[in-house]
Amino acid sequence: MQKMRDFKKNRNRKTNSKNRNKVRNRGKGLSVESFINKVGSSKDQKKFVSKKSFSNLIPGSQILDKLQNKGYHTPTEIQEKSIPWISEGRDLVGIAGTGTGKTLAFLLPLVEKLHKNPENQSILVVTPTRELATQVAQEFKMITKGSGLYFCILIGGVPVRMSIKDLSRTNHIVIGTPGRIIDMAQRGELRLNKFKTLVLDEFDRMLDMGFIDEVSQINERLVAKEQTLLFSATTGVSIKKLIPKFTNDPVRVTAGIGTHNTNAIDQSVLRTRRGKEKEGALKKLLLDEVNEKVLLFCETKRLVDSVHSILRKESIRSEIIHGDKPQRARDQALRKFKSGKTSVLVATDVVARGIDVKDVSLVINYDAPRTYDDYIHRIGRTGRAGKSGRAITFIEQ
Repeated sequence: MQKMRDFKKNRNRKTNSKNRNKVRNRGKGLSVESFINKVGSSKDQKKFVSKKSFSNLIPGSQILDKLQNKGYHTPTEIQEKSIPWISEGRDLVGIAGTGTGKTLAFLLPLVEKLHKNPENQSILVVTPTRELATQVAQEFKMITKGSGLYFCILIGGVPVRMSIKDLSRTNHIVIGTPGRIIDMAQRGELRLNKFKTLVLDEFDRMLDMGFIDEVSQINERLVAKEQTLLFSATTGVSIKKLIPKFTNDPVRVTAGIGTHNTNAIDQSVLRTRRGKEKEGALKKLLLDEVNEKVLLFCETKRLVDSVHSILRKESIRSEIIHGDKPQRARDQALRKFKSGKTSVLVATDVVARGIDVKDVSLVINYDAPRTYDDYIHRIGRTGRAGKSGRAITFIEQ
């Protein structure tokens, strides 16, 4: 256990230093206007329309009725390209952006394998954030309801005794974040040597958050592993170097925008001075959006807390999510935002990926994003499911 504590301290020290440098350099050489122009002119904006149905990809599956009931009739590009290879048992590297349906791209064929042979399949899904792990679990639950297949979520912020209790029953799939997975393995509660399939979801985000050492530890202990599925929104040099470490002769699949079209988002910038002027502009903006769902991104946890305090003084209903909040508080904040009980969710980038909230009308980047990919993932929380949305980015003068 001391080794685990020392590992976490070293990782946190590296991550905190990395984040401080990112904040210090925020905005240097960054042109959000170029982001907007790039989004608006991208050749990938042509919406993909599949000529196949899910019955072509998973014929005779008991999942089909559940997909129909949820309104899923045809696969997205990443789903159409990935499912056949995953069904064959091949390792796969899937590159696709926000809103492309990556979760179902790997869950559908893996669940189909579980239906056919539940006793001889065990799946481990590793995600960078607690919210994304919960999202994957919800999708799994949706397509397996009443089938006798069970899952377990292993994430920080949840009491360790609850994780141990969840692991005491039979689980066909375990979904979690790297730290809690390693913790449970070192306690002897999770036997990593039994898993045959490894899914690394949002791999680029895990790399960015400094989880690569933990993910490597997990991978090395999967001695029975037969298949690895790695999904990422980007393919930088660092990712390309790591792919051979985790996969064996993988099929590479690339998809465009899928179900999400950034042309449906009205994007603009708001130039203001730092301090009171910026706070005043934000308050005015939110008071004009009082009956709308607004997702507000800040770079740091401290700024999230500060903005939340400012909004509360103005009686603007808001909730917050960041890494220091207990999991119960994060879940409650997300539920309130989804249900409309609160109109503004102030958060760090932990909710920029994999979180599907209906009817977000406006995304505000209170801090300018660091990269084009960060920008795309943030604004991708609005303008979904055929609806329009807006994205406003604050630029400090």
